Amino acid sequence: MDALKELERRQLDNALAVWRDARLSARPRSGWLQAIRSALSMPARALGERIGVSESAIRKFEVAEASDAITLGSLRKLAEALDCELHYALVPRRSLDTQLQDRARALARQRLSRVAHSMKLEDQGLRASEHDAQIDWIADELLRGDRRKLW
Repeated sequence: MDALKELERRQLDNALAVWRDARLSARPRSGWLQAIRSALSMPARALGERIGVSESAIRKFEVAEASDAITLGSLRKLAEALDCELHYALVPRRSLDTQLQDRARALARQRLSRVAHSMKLEDQGLRASEHDAQIDWIADELLRGDRRKLW
């Protein structure tokens, strides 16, 4: 594996860990736009004036956000008008390292199961400890190789 790619992946993983560990609040049912505008006691008309759209357009944006249909561009513009920052990230539930290791182990188990089945039929099956060691070895080899082949 290319050392630079490895470094980039680890840096990305570290950056994403902050988001993963943040335990951010879930979006309000009505959406962040409506919740923040309401908390500021800002009429939809006033927000619309800030970005040059009508009151009804603001209500449509709020409905679109609550139903996951708003564009990032619109959300960014509205966030700015509310003096907010828009933070956007895809946050892996598990570290990227863990995902790669789990994928390599799953693929190793899959590959070994084909061989293990044949060996069992010939009464040459592996003991559990040997089986686990083989999975570890295959997974390590997969991780050392072209990681695109993991998928």
